[in-house]
Amino acid sequence: MFFLYLILWIVLNGAVTPEILVFGVLIAGAATLLVYKVFGYSLKKELQLLTHVPLLAVFTLVLIREIVKASLSVLKMALFSSEKADPVIVEFHSGLPTDLQNVLLANSITLTPGTYTLFQEGDGFVVHALREDFAEGIESSVFIKLLRRLGPGESGKTGSAG
Repeated sequence: MFFLYLILWIVLNGAVTPEILVFGVLIAGAATLLVYKVFGYSLKKELQLLTHVPLLAVFTLVLIREIVKASLSVLKMALFSSEKADPVIVEFHSGLPTDLQNVLLANSITLTPGTYTLFQEGDGFVVHALREDFAEGIESSVFIKLLRRLGPGESGKTGSAG
């Protein structure tokens, strides 16, 4: 975290001078200390997060792929009169244990065209889909499978997003 703040400081200043480095070290140190004290962040949590970077990269690529696929489906529905919208509301439980996993799922659903997370609390979801086939298999989607691999985190079991 400290090094990210220091790099950000240098990038924002646009130069590397002894003065900028000294102030950068002080400001990055203060920001890191603030995050550790106020938000309960720790080096252990930071190292845990780094172990998940490859999985989060895969998750991002899968999300992009699903967005493109869904965009094409919605575009087809908009362009051809034979493809009609028949909105449905689906309720399901993800089975994901943490707030982070469930919020990532809720936001992934909302980012995917044709679906929108209306409500999410804990692992319970209410999702709107433009058509029933857009919501098929949502409770066992590739997003849920990838998020399960993230494993339990430090957050609790309640929360909302959408």
